[in-house]
Formats: sequence, C-alpha cells, structure tokens
Amino acid sequence: METFKDVISSDRLVLVDFFATWCQPCKMMHPILEQVKDVLGDRIRIIKVDVDKHSATAVQHQVRSVPTLMLFRHGEMLWRTSGVVPEKDLLDTIKKFVR
Repeated sequence: METFKDVISSDRLVLVDFFATWCQPCKMMHPILEQVKDVLGDRIRIIKVDVDKHSATAVQHQVRSVPTLMLFRHGEMLWRTSGVVPEKDLLDTIKKFVR
C-alpha cells in the first residue's frame, strides 16, 4: 500500500489538499482541483487528505486550517497556502513548477 510519504517523495509533482468533510471552503476547492487536473493531466498528481481521518499527517505538516494546499516533489514542499485559491491563480502557481 502506498503511503503519504511514498506519494510526496516521487519525482512527479504532487498537489496535496488537506481538507475536512465539514468545511465549506474545502467543498469549494473540489471543482477547482478537478479543473486543474483536467488542464494539467498527467503532469501533476492531486491527492486529498482528510485531516480528521489522518490527523497525524496533518499535525506533521503543521496544518492548522483547512483547506491547506501543498505542492511537493521528491518529498520537498515547494509551495503552500491556506484557503480557497481561484483556478487561474492555482494554475499560474503550479505551472511554475511543472517540468
């Protein structure tokens, strides 16, 4: 079974969405992330981490509010933000890291 560390340690760009099911802004991010995936396809992997189910991972990455988005490659965090990010802004940020 693939672990969180395995996923973020790959050479592929990984966008992690730390969310909670009860969080309204998190629900707003879902369609934005789908649109980002549609645009970038295989150039990025997007995973969602429920902070209530995976609290140890959230604590380890100092997630204090949701949604929190983090971009990883080779286990290194390249970018991080909290709150709802409009699709254009998110794409502009991610494209800086796409190879």
